Amino acid sequence: MIALRRWFWEVVVAGVVAAVLLALVAIDLVAPLDLREPPGPFTWLHLQLLQLDPERCYAALDRAQVNYKRFEDPMKDGCGIVNGVMLLGSDINLGSLGGHMLMSCHGMAGFWLWERTVVAPAAERHFGSKLTRINNMGTYSCRNIEHKKDKMRSQHATANAIDIGAFGFANGTQVVIEKDWKDTGAKGAFLREIRDGACKIFSTVLSPDYNPNHSNHFHMDMSFLVRFCR
Repeated sequence: MIALRRWFWEVVVAGVVAAVLLALVAIDLVAPLDLREPPGPFTWLHLQLLQLDPERCYAALDRAQVNYKRFEDPMKDGCGIVNGVMLLGSDINLGSLGGHMLMSCHGMAGFWLWERTVVAPAAERHFGSKLTRINNMGTYSCRNIEHKKDKMRSQHATANAIDIGAFGFANGTQVVIEKDWKDTGAKGAFLREIRDGACKIFSTVLSPDYNPNHSNHFHMDMSFLVRFCR
């Protein structure tokens, strides 16, 4: 009886997910995702759709005029890039690891949306200055979660995640997550606002509130149909 009930609810959940995805496909045909518009209640689901349909993802990047090229690295031992992109240029300095940044297409779409519609406006509100730099600490890395042998492959192993450590602005202001997370002024408020904004876009967002391993960065990834924010 218990197994039957479990099967029933699994079928119900699968049906709801399928219905939502079909609805999003219909919506996307009428109003394709615009990476220049702030995230709304269905943005995350829309980005999940891009994972299922890479051509829609590339089209979204094209509409946003992202300077990129398609990139593939064959999967081997749980690592690789399928339907990926290499960022060729940006008006935002992405730090020492930012040149030719690699991500999955839907991961890049999420990052671009976050940078343009969450981080940049927050910079103007809190510091009255333009965002000029985001310190990218890494995207693509063939490794397990927390570098531990007994853990599953990290989302970084498929370039489906990005770690961010600091921000810079045109007026010279610098915000460093490790140093400023507990700040009670503008810097702390800025970091919490953009963390919360990331939670509307990415599947998983981990900040210093999560554990000591994330004391110096935000981890943001586009896991499929999984959500966690802290």
